[in-house]
Amino acid sequence: MVKTLYITAHPHDERASYSMAAGKAFIDSYKEAHRDDEVIHLDLYRENIPQIDADVFSGWGKLQSGSGFDQLSEDEKAKVGRLNELSEQFVAADKYVFVTPLWNFSFPPVMKAYFDAVAVAGKTFKYTEQGPIGLLTDKKALHIQARGGYYSEGQAADLEMGHRYISIMMQFFGVPSFEGLFIEGHNAEPDKAEEIKKNAIARAKELGRTF
Repeated sequence: MVKTLYITAHPHDERASYSMAAGKAFIDSYKEAHRDDEVIHLDLYRENIPQIDADVFSGWGKLQSGSGFDQLSEDEKAKVGRLNELSEQFVAADKYVFVTPLWNFSFPPVMKAYFDAVAVAGKTFKYTEQGPIGLLTDKKALHIQARGGYYSEGQAADLEMGHRYISIMMQFFGVPSFEGLFIEGHNAEPDKAEEIKKNAIARAKELGRTF
């Protein structure tokens, strides 16, 4: 069975968010076209995504020095254990769908915390004499992103760091197929916002059938 992680990083739902509206259109269409697939929704604003902090570093250090998991403090156990759950879930999936807005040229910080959780040597990549090599070579990924302005071309294109970051991480993990679906310009041209949203939803539905 194909397992798909539908990973959203927005505090609002599809009624208030263009990225979430396109994401919902996509995933509904995807489920209809891929009835045998398992789809798991990770709402990063509601999930427990530990940040890498002093407890995590000390917990990892104890484990690397040979201590057993039961020798960690309660905070270390909770955080290190949860990070392990997230990375194992990520590796076990076959497809990834990331849904984010473009905020301050990037994405909400909870998405960065999630990538920190799943970027684990020996799971998603490994170190070699030739440098790091990605281990997720049989996966595919999609990023759905709403941008209030226009960032696909022109001077603003160099400022976009959300999709660019996820693209770099997918390359780092060895994911061979990565696509982007962008909704842009609805703040720059509010009189066209509904048309932009309508077109994005139509494209999302079509992509859901073929992804």
